[in-house]
Amino acid sequence: MRAAAIGLLCLTISAGAASAADDEDDAPAKPEVPNIYLDLRTIYATIPAGTLGLGFGNTSLSAAFEALAARRGTTLPNGLPAAKSIAVDLPLTVDVSDRVSLYGGVSGSTIDIGGGWSTFDITSWNIGVQADLYQQNGGKIPTITLQSTLTQSVPNEPGMTTSFNNILEFDYALDEDEMRGWLAGVQYTHTDIASPVARIRPNTILYAGGYYQWPSNWKFTGRLGVQSFGGAQIGRRTLAEPFTQPLLRLDLDRMDDNDNRLFGITAQIAWMPKPSYQVTLRTPLYAVRN
Repeated sequence: MRAAAIGLLCLTISAGAASAADDEDDAPAKPEVPNIYLDLRTIYATIPAGTLGLGFGNTSLSAAFEALAARRGTTLPNGLPAAKSIAVDLPLTVDVSDRVSLYGGVSGSTIDIGGGWSTFDITSWNIGVQADLYQQNGGKIPTITLQSTLTQSVPNEPGMTTSFNNILEFDYALDEDEMRGWLAGVQYTHTDIASPVARIRPNTILYAGGYYQWPSNWKFTGRLGVQSFGGAQIGRRTLAEPFTQPLLRLDLDRMDDNDNRLFGITAQIAWMPKPSYQVTLRTPLYAVRN
């Protein structure tokens, strides 16, 4: 009987250990470090005469054109000219969790206002945070995301601009895997100029849209909205007229199985009131990708 009892005890301990090992094998592995990557974005834009580089999330372009307006507005005889710009954004991004991302970096640009392309220079730096204030997770309330970015033009001299860009977006997924859904949101941009006589009024965008992701992990997103800009002045002179006009943004992204972006291209048309065109290539460079 004693030998039988010892044998049963050994079997029980062995079964418990095997069960614990199975549980460990079934449990998903938790990443030891967050995603860390350089979210490289290359932007080409055309800007009609008499306005600034506005639209969805254009903090670097806005900084470049706002600085141009502040520095050259009093010397350009006919106000702000039509322009073309190539900008490169280099924000280092850290996905602290599946809900919070922190980023910060610099942006450089070159501008052609009719006399040829300027020298490519660092034109702004930025820091920001993106956080899911609430996640749907199969419920009825949509995911609520807040993104806030502070952008400052360089160099630090009279006429420099500081922009505060905030985006509040609602994402209502139509399936459990969040492969398709509806979007709605608002973007508000406030800009300060280091000049006692210059002023740029706020820019507000209201938009709605949707997205669809195929099993191949290609994802399409569309946003249609209305943009309202209050104008820009230096003294009593108007540099950019106020307007309220539509804008359209289309995104095509290649994702991996964990919804990390591998490649993306964005096309945007914004009427200001003449159309402004912008194309953005996103090619993230990952140091760590979970």
